[in-house]
Amino acid sequence: MTIPQTLTGRRVIITGGGVGIGRAIAERFVGAGATVSVTTHSRSAEEVVAEAARQGITLLGARLDVTDSAAVTRVVDDLAARMGGLDVVVNNAGGLVARHPLASMSDEHWDAVWKLNVSSVFYVSRAALRHLGEGGRVINISSLAGANGGSGGAGVYATSKAAVDGFTRTLAKEVAAAGITVNSIAPGLILETPFHETFTPVADQEKAIAGIPVGRAGLPADVACAAEHLARSDSGFTTGAVLDVNGGAYFS
Repeated sequence: MTIPQTLTGRRVIITGGGVGIGRAIAERFVGAGATVSVTTHSRSAEEVVAEAARQGITLLGARLDVTDSAAVTRVVDDLAARMGGLDVVVNNAGGLVARHPLASMSDEHWDAVWKLNVSSVFYVSRAALRHLGEGGRVINISSLAGANGGSGGAGVYATSKAAVDGFTRTLAKEVAAAGITVNSIAPGLILETPFHETFTPVADQEKAIAGIPVGRAGLPADVACAAEHLARSDSGFTTGAVLDVNGGAYFS
């Protein structure tokens, strides 16, 4: 498929860009003409960059723990310098970690998921705003769970993703005068991702698909398409929005 060159000249950082949704966004953005840097934690940056190169995709990469505030600032500054600036940041890194009911959840688990999903978005966005200017874009990957409360044992994950959407709206107001937009994408059931391979049994996937009006689960490419729209330089009138990508399973 030929992708229109809607992002030519755009310089992008995508956290968690080595697998799943993050990887699909990186591929889509490169295909649309962007210069893309990805951060990765579960895999080495060298492995991710080399794998992409074998597929004809040029990426810059860096290893990053997005829960480490100082490391985030250092890596964002470095990648922006390597690209000659920054136009778009995609806060994709995050996760469920494990399923635990709230009634028996430890403080440590709550704090770990919160830092991974919420503090990381703050750290990366704050660092990126040192480089973003007119036409800048912040895109946060939240979740349908932030709106519907998620499934069993995902209470802190759902709460954290609702917080991401709240952060999106607040930051959108703060930076609007600078010509920067901030939006969330809230995916529903997106298969071919480590998240659902790890935490959603096949029977539960099938049950969820039965309730999706379009008749199928989503794929990482579906989220990447939505992200491309929000990353464009001509998308400046959309800000503070939460874009549902769930096949009609939920309407916010």
